[in-house]
Amino acid sequence: MNLLGCLIPAVFLVSSMVSEASPPGFPVAAEKSPLTSFFIQPKRIVWASDKGVVNSENLLQPQNGQATLADPHPPLQLLPGGSIVIDFGVEIAGSVELFTTMSQPKGVSVRVRLGESVSEAMAELGDRGAQNDHAVRDRSVMLPWLGKSTIGPSGFRFVRIDNVDPEQTVEISQARAVLTIRDVPYVGSFTCSDERLSQVWKTGAYTVHLNMQDYLWDGIKRDRLVWMGDMHPEVSVINCVFGENEVVPKSLDLSREMTPVTEWMNGISSYSMWWILIHEEWYMHHGNLAYLKQQQPYLIELLKRLTTYVGENGREKLDGMRFLDWPTYRDKTAVHEGLQAMMTLTMESGARLCEVLNDPETARLCRVAASRLKTHTPESSGRKSPAALLSIAGFREASEVSSKVLKKDGPKDLGTFYGFYVLNALAKSGDFDTGMDFISRYWGGMLDVGATTFWEDFDLAWTENSGRIDERVPAGKKDLHGDFGAFCYVGFRHSFCHGWSGGPTAWLSKNVLGIVPVTPGFGKVRIAPHLGRLEWAEGTYPTPKGPIHVRHEKQADGSVKSAVDLPEGVERVE
Repeated sequence: MNLLGCLIPAVFLVSSMVSEASPPGFPVAAEKSPLTSFFIQPKRIVWASDKGVVNSENLLQPQNGQATLADPHPPLQLLPGGSIVIDFGVEIAGSVELFTTMSQPKGVSVRVRLGESVSEAMAELGDRGAQNDHAVRDRSVMLPWLGKSTIGPSGFRFVRIDNVDPEQTVEISQARAVLTIRDVPYVGSFTCSDERLSQVWKTGAYTVHLNMQDYLWDGIKRDRLVWMGDMHPEVSVINCVFGENEVVPKSLDLSREMTPVTEWMNGISSYSMWWILIHEEWYMHHGNLAYLKQQQPYLIELLKRLTTYVGENGREKLDGMRFLDWPTYRDKTAVHEGLQAMMTLTMESGARLCEVLNDPETARLCRVAASRLKTHTPESSGRKSPAALLSIAGFREASEVSSKVLKKDGPKDLGTFYGFYVLNALAKSGDFDTGMDFISRYWGGMLDVGATTFWEDFDLAWTENSGRIDERVPAGKKDLHGDFGAFCYVGFRHSFCHGWSGGPTAWLSKNVLGIVPVTPGFGKVRIAPHLGRLEWAEGTYPTPKGPIHVRHEKQADGSVKSAVDLPEGVERVE
């Protein structure tokens, strides 16, 4: 499956290969980029100023990507003060290219603004969080005569171009986006009788794919950084969509190398714990014992350090930034609940990893710490995220947590990051229908307002009396991008392509298709589908031995009939 083909109809590969026998003069130290470029043509003109814009629709004509002496179509003309907003149809990690003409005056400048929403592309710097943090997305550029200018990189879908020259006309013959991404196949797939869930799966996969840059980022506009906790949902998605990819160990190792074991990764205690939990999940999916052994010295020291943060009464006493997710950040009771659960999950994971690494002493330390942690039951905050973690860690009965906390008020109090663990807790309680309902209503709610990737955060209440992100905000409506957000993502600073939001993709593959490795590297696999209200579901799941293909169909009596195709060397167990 090629998701790029699904989302972007006209994509042209432009990567070049660097052979081992490089030509004379080729830089000896040249390193081949892991990224590939694709050209994306504009899909529509969203808006043009009332005056000063001529031939705007010609930007939608077929393009050749070369400045020429004679253009096949009259170029876009922006007279002094003229402005235009272009839609490339899908979120893009990359840059935009503008081509100028033979008749273009020399020394003319334009202002270019990249936006993840139409309103962001039209905002002034400083207006409701509009910024150039991490990537410059608002800049003035002097255009060459008969040439090409590249603006970016950033994360965007919309581009506004303003002629800022007070006297001369700008002529632009072509405008195209350059998508920069890892050209890797979508080995995993998912379709079902509910097209909305199928679209959510694809969108979550594409969201994470865009963030698979040189390293595994969390955002392609803002937060072009490696955040270890944010990586956990991303790695879960990579496991079920792309399989083994070097961006994961490269990013795990970067965080290890940049963080002395006496400090917390990214300055956040829970993020060092996520590093451990990711390693176990990565090992179970890919079975690379040699890579796991490379982590042993750091892993053992980190586990020993973590055990010192368990009080005699079993209460966690972690220092540093105490953080789960943004919705619960200021709720100290909720944060303690979540950290208590995370410490327990981490100690249990650490014990299993130490047994694999033949370190029984540290394994025993971890088991003792986990047992002590379970003697302390935190006060309930009533918040979904920490309640989900406590359920997963076995502190509270899963069905009770589901009925009393997770299902209360529907998808209210979900976040795009820890919503993944709410879904996992619902699955543990056996309530797969509620999980699918939350996915459809909450993540699907972003699709309803024009999203092509999932966001740093989202609240369904924001959509009340708000405009879409792919149109200008109508009079009397709220701006869904500029008027909402909190903490570090106020207004237009809010990232609309954040990798931690892709969790439903992994959840659907694991729970609806029902595919879970039982032994490292998928030597043995359990396939236990949960169709719930669905009539059928079909898909593939990557393994080191080749993809697993399944199709599940609900029968008249409610039972499920499954067709399973396993690669050689994978054994199905109950």
